[in-house]
Amino acid sequence: MSLLSKLCSGALIASAVLLLGGCRGLVNGTTSPPPSSPPPGADEFQLTVTNNGGGTGTVTSSPAGINCPQTCSASFIPGTAVTLTEAPTNNFTFNQWTGACTGTSSTCTVTITANSSVTATFAGSLQSINHIIFMLQENRSFDEYFGALRDYWRKNGYPDQPFDGLAQFNDPAGLTPAIPGCDPAFPFSPAPAPEVDCTIDPASPMVSSFHTISQCTENPSPSWNESHVDWNINDPVNPVPTMDGFVRTAANDGRRDSPPLNDVNGERAMGYFTGDDLPYYYFMASNFATSDRWFSPVMSRTQLNRMYLVAATSAGHAYPLSPTAGQLTNKTIFELLQNAGVSWRIYVSDNQDSPLKDGSEESMFTFSNNHASSFVPATQFLTDLQTNNLPAVSEIDPGFARGLDEHSGENPTAPSGKIQSGAAYVSTLINAFMQSPYWKDSVFILSWDEMGGFYDHVSPQPMPSPDGIPPQDLPAGDICTTTTGPNCDFVYTGFRVPLIVISPFTKKNYVSHTVADYTAIAKLIETRFGLPNLTNRDAAQMDMTEFFDFVNVPWMTPPTPPAQPTSLPCEYTQLQ
Repeated sequence: MSLLSKLCSGALIASAVLLLGGCRGLVNGTTSPPPSSPPPGADEFQLTVTNNGGGTGTVTSSPAGINCPQTCSASFIPGTAVTLTEAPTNNFTFNQWTGACTGTSSTCTVTITANSSVTATFAGSLQSINHIIFMLQENRSFDEYFGALRDYWRKNGYPDQPFDGLAQFNDPAGLTPAIPGCDPAFPFSPAPAPEVDCTIDPASPMVSSFHTISQCTENPSPSWNESHVDWNINDPVNPVPTMDGFVRTAANDGRRDSPPLNDVNGERAMGYFTGDDLPYYYFMASNFATSDRWFSPVMSRTQLNRMYLVAATSAGHAYPLSPTAGQLTNKTIFELLQNAGVSWRIYVSDNQDSPLKDGSEESMFTFSNNHASSFVPATQFLTDLQTNNLPAVSEIDPGFARGLDEHSGENPTAPSGKIQSGAAYVSTLINAFMQSPYWKDSVFILSWDEMGGFYDHVSPQPMPSPDGIPPQDLPAGDICTTTTGPNCDFVYTGFRVPLIVISPFTKKNYVSHTVADYTAIAKLIETRFGLPNLTNRDAAQMDMTEFFDFVNVPWMTPPTPPAQPTSLPCEYTQLQ
């Protein structure tokens, strides 16, 4: 053995060996260059923590080094066991660890052997929603607007799922709904001939569901009496609904209008629209969330249902308040908010100089009289989105007078309520919301106030009376004054209406099947802000949390919806 090799076999003169080129190469019979000095920290590995989810929290480490979200990376010596500890903030909760350690316990330990990363997911909650915006358009049934939604999914690549729309769009397709029409042997004869009602008898033809070719529709009546005939054409107070009176009530409404409508046989009640007609709504309902068991609160017309929207009762009214009746003293959701110190505002699309005179639901209650400053033009909604001025709760009233509310036309000489124009107006509000700083922690709920006399195949559902007060204003001759049944009290919902729930937290392509009327909007507000219930009706509703995913935040980046066209004809004389 050479002298250098002998030296290399010992540890006492290792430094001399290094000067001569290193021992390893000599022992192996080769030579190698001396190693360079390692840079500071080269013998350590980096651990990186990422906070994720709809909630917030902190993650700290032992040994110290990580205090995320301020300091989320640190270096540790190989072999170090680093224990991470989570701590949610506010009303959030911890969900799970993923990455270099996994589980749901409050701590996780990573033994450092390489650069590693860990994700701590904090779940949000209803407290993640800081702004609730809601808007009701006018007089459209669920089947009329969203009955063809499943067909839209099939044509546009959305996953199929259970959905109770029109049967002809199921897979496999079911029978196209059809209900009795007027016997042609008893045609309508305009004045001065005697008025002839739509006669339903064994000779009556069946009127089938059909695609409407016009964005305008003459107005059917959704009022108390007519809604009960829609429920059951032969026995309007029978506990068993047959859902077959829509054509008859639309026909009689058309015949009694002055001048009479073009559609005096009521066939317009069976029309529906598709995703080609309403691409904006169909896209939003498909990407975000909807429900096939979402109902208006009462079997009557606009005014009564909108009373329920803000007060969860109509205070015994089955018909609109008379001009001499005065305002109601019932508490509204806005009074609850005011008393709790929670900010609110109502954006009014019509009568912007005197919004409380527009006949809206808010003008029916005395509380509104002292809060005129909280009623502002709807154009201010767009401004408030960009100027950090949006309140915690906002209602947007539709453009009733400007024909932007989607209400069917009152008569053929004064067309109103072009559905595409109304949908385009709504799209400007929602699109502005999605592109605003408020997107990250808000929800926009869009629905319709009642079915407007248009066909739906699902019957109203049992629901608690809001306050034990039965109808107090039924006129002489009303169906429920000559006979009675369970639907002669406020213990049923109204008919189904469309719904879209839009938020970064909304589950993707979600359909709720939970029975609810839209006093659930009040329940959501009450639950989020710790408010009492208004009546037994809103107390019975779901709080709408099932629509949300506060862990994954599915729509942190909102989708880009299609433009809503307004080019469909406004045609009253041809239905299909």
